[in-house]
Amino acid sequence: MLFEKDHRQDPDNCRRYAIYEIAYTLIDFTAALLFVVGSVMFFYESWQTTGTWLFLIGSLCFAAKPTIRLVRDIHLAAMGDTEDLAKKVQDEG
Repeated sequence: MLFEKDHRQDPDNCRRYAIYEIAYTLIDFTAALLFVVGSVMFFYESWQTTGTWLFLIGSLCFAAKPTIRLVRDIHLAAMGDTEDLAKKVQDEG
């Protein structure tokens, strides 16, 4: 349920958390790939415009990463999983 105390024991909540992490990693990988391909395209004048577009799309992917983390953290907070959020803040501090 939404206001249960220990969400880590719930397989559905573990699955949701894993989905957020997979999305984060896929976007990170996609952004890096777009930047590498865009960088190679900059070696050829005829491909520079396409390379610029890849840089822009890669930048949008990088901007989506913190958005995914924020949505996940809000989702955890709404579910009452403040222990995991507190541990995350403590680990980053």
